[in-house]
Amino acid sequence: MSVHATPRQRAYLVCAILMSTFMVAVESTIVATAMPSIVGRFGGFDHYSWVFSSFLLAQTSTTVIYGKLADIFGRKPVLIAGIALFLVGSLLCGLAWSMTALVAFRLLQGIGAGAIQPITITLVGDLYRLEERGKVQGLVATVWAASAVVGPLVGGVLVDYVSWVWVFWMNLPIGLFAMAGFWLFLREQVEPRQSPIDYLGAALLSVAIGALLILISETDGSAGQIGLAGAVFLLSSLAFVWQERRAREPIVSFALWRRKLLAACNLTALLAGVLLIGLTALLPLHVQGVLGRSPIVAGLALTMLTLGWPLAVALSPRLFRAFGVRNALRYVSLMLPIGAGLMLLLGPGASPVLAGFASFLVGIGMGIASFTCIVLIQESVEWSMRGSATASNIFARSLGCVLGATVAGAILNIGLARYAAPDVAERLHAVLNQPAGLAGLAADPAAVLVFDQALHLAFTGLFVVALITAAATWFIPADLSARGRPAEASPALGE
Repeated sequence: MSVHATPRQRAYLVCAILMSTFMVAVESTIVATAMPSIVGRFGGFDHYSWVFSSFLLAQTSTTVIYGKLADIFGRKPVLIAGIALFLVGSLLCGLAWSMTALVAFRLLQGIGAGAIQPITITLVGDLYRLEERGKVQGLVATVWAASAVVGPLVGGVLVDYVSWVWVFWMNLPIGLFAMAGFWLFLREQVEPRQSPIDYLGAALLSVAIGALLILISETDGSAGQIGLAGAVFLLSSLAFVWQERRAREPIVSFALWRRKLLAACNLTALLAGVLLIGLTALLPLHVQGVLGRSPIVAGLALTMLTLGWPLAVALSPRLFRAFGVRNALRYVSLMLPIGAGLMLLLGPGASPVLAGFASFLVGIGMGIASFTCIVLIQESVEWSMRGSATASNIFARSLGCVLGATVAGAILNIGLARYAAPDVAERLHAVLNQPAGLAGLAADPAAVLVFDQALHLAFTGLFVVALITAAATWFIPADLSARGRPAEASPALGE
């Protein structure tokens, strides 16, 4: 099984990959800008968080499933089907008549989005040799970074001057062009495989992941709701393990996940996801609420992470050649705790430049860790397992992001409860709930001090996660043989 493409065809396919990546990456930030207008139109504020959660639930729970399907049927049909589902969901989101309908259509969007990221990254591994892959992965990372920056701006312009529906409908031409690119230029040679689809395993996995994400994200729910989600998660997980052990072609190969390389890389991805979303959530709060800077300055500080990430990815092949994969991964990953440690120096009188520099260093560490893990995983398995292996790493990072959002919020709330006297806590929550939000915090020095202490506690937690993430990279067998495969790889990898 293999993918064949001329240099010109590869150029067109990279364009299709970048368009697909942009379409999914921009979705979260652009929708966030439009949500106040949507809620004002439909009402139903109690469904607000589910507009985001439904997309995340579907995307995360289907990632591993699509990776397996891509290995069985080939990248092309599965990717095109995923994009088509995403576009149908986008079209219906613009036609939604209520918040309930919007949540349902966002779920459909997420089901399609689950195919796009893992399969496009797998395609990069199919199309390019190891020494060429850094440049393309750097382009993909740059698209993700640009999406985070331009998403809110584009969303604001569309809502103010056109209509909120175009927040979703702008995906339609982009997605259609991407589909055309894959349809016309992606040529696969797929050996026929009589592989039964593990539909029951896929369903149980989706239920288990959905219950887990509900359990960790709905911490303010009633005891009954939390207990029900926990019970569903436990029972569906046990049933999933039982099903996968007996299935002839399991949707998740436990033998694959037990390999030292994949286990170490996926653990690193999980921890990196926790760190990434924690930094994304907390750093803007500090820059605006404690340093008293504008949202633009906060955005620029966080944007430094999205500059460091693609820079590290683009430079990775050179670092591999100069220092070896093992040394490049281990020592550049130290930028994670160094950057997170600099955030502990932030205080009421600190400069936002320090916040930006710390963010940039974390981005460097994130870039080298994520790219190296993907490369090692893809080079350790044959074509017929590359989709599943790549999807497992993306799934681990996505799950880490969900866990990180919950953990960061929990630590911040613990800090507020610990450091704030009752009257200060009441004033702090009152200020944060006003339209001015963080901009009005500077008028209350006592509240600023408490907010700084609570954020400092959260940054300490992120520093610990960064240390563990950097340590996890030392357990990755990162030596590549002359043939470009990790040293632990063997001819019988599929067995």
